[in-house]
Amino acid sequence: MRLRLVLLIVAVGAVGLVSGCGRFRPQNVETVYVSARQMYLHDRVAAVSARVAQVVNGQQLQVLEHGKRFLKVKTEKNEIGWIEQRAVIDSATYDAFAQLAKVHKDDPAAATAILRDDLYMHILPGRKTDNFYLLAGNTKVQLLARATVPRVPPHGSAAPTFKADSAKTAPKGKTAPSEAGKTAPPAPVVQPEAPPPIMEDWWLSRDSQGHTGWLLGNRLDVDVPEEIAQYGEGQRFIGAWVLTRITDPAADTPNHQVPEYLTVTAPLSSGLPFDFDQVRVFTWSARHHRYETAFMLHPIQGFLPVRIGSQAANQSAGKGRAAQLGSVPTFSFTIAAGGNIATDPATGISRPASPRTINYEMIDTRVLRIGPDLAPIPIVHQKSAEKKGKDQKSAKKGKKK
Repeated sequence: MRLRLVLLIVAVGAVGLVSGCGRFRPQNVETVYVSARQMYLHDRVAAVSARVAQVVNGQQLQVLEHGKRFLKVKTEKNEIGWIEQRAVIDSATYDAFAQLAKVHKDDPAAATAILRDDLYMHILPGRKTDNFYLLAGNTKVQLLARATVPRVPPHGSAAPTFKADSAKTAPKGKTAPSEAGKTAPPAPVVQPEAPPPIMEDWWLSRDSQGHTGWLLGNRLDVDVPEEIAQYGEGQRFIGAWVLTRITDPAADTPNHQVPEYLTVTAPLSSGLPFDFDQVRVFTWSARHHRYETAFMLHPIQGFLPVRIGSQAANQSAGKGRAAQLGSVPTFSFTIAAGGNIATDPATGISRPASPRTINYEMIDTRVLRIGPDLAPIPIVHQKSAEKKGKDQKSAKKGKKK
């Protein structure tokens, strides 16, 4: 009898222990994050409801209940209310942004840019891809890589339809008679080829907090010093870097030090298979107190990143001058060997299939080619320009006829 009582007590204790452990077992908590600029939580899903709390972009919320198009959530301050599902992203998307930032954490910046207005970061290039972080206008970001993707047409727009030429088709319900007096089948309608898609540029970017994502290229401006921005000459700046500084006693700059720049630019059109087509070096004339072009290479198919460095002066400067200079500025960039360019279908990033690294050094105002690759640099666009000229001549001849 006593043994049975002991076993009963042990059994009851075991049950209590198991149920008690269940209370402390962690439960799966669903979390979402606010992707809208700001939203209000409401006390109910109805035409008339009261505002409970305000939430802002990036804020974490705990999901308590799912509705048809709304979620019941709780803030870190234990404020509870309903929010639209379209105003939040789930944990998987948030983790994808975190992983993107982790992968590109140490990537060197190809250039810096300033946002024209408020702009969302996307997980992939494209207007219809998931977006999360909202950056304020005038925010400065680092540009890591450029991608080109087709522009998505506005919602609800339909593809253009083409009608047959009324002069070449028979009236409705009739067919055109043939020479033998027999009825001929109606002529097939030839549909013209659809025009190529409109392409747009996106930049993989990183802000000062380490947030990383894709930004629409036509909504930001590359940060270019004012003193050389006027020399764009119909090109858009892709990057500008200080190569060195020289002393000009007449210059109105700190310690009379004037920077000399390397710039790369590209045509104004988007969707190009290369990052830039012009390399230009601006040196300062202490005699005329102005910037002058010391070197220009155009047109080429160049790719980021552009690397700036320094090294001991080459003997081409002369032994005495080389010893006097010590080190001189250098720069390098990449071009495509043979013009073969591969585009990543997932991101739209274009890279040379067989890259070549081109190196230069600057001695005083001379820019000299150095390095193991001294082969000629292909000059591009020339054939396309010739073809365009021939097409224009053909069009003129056709009009004369």
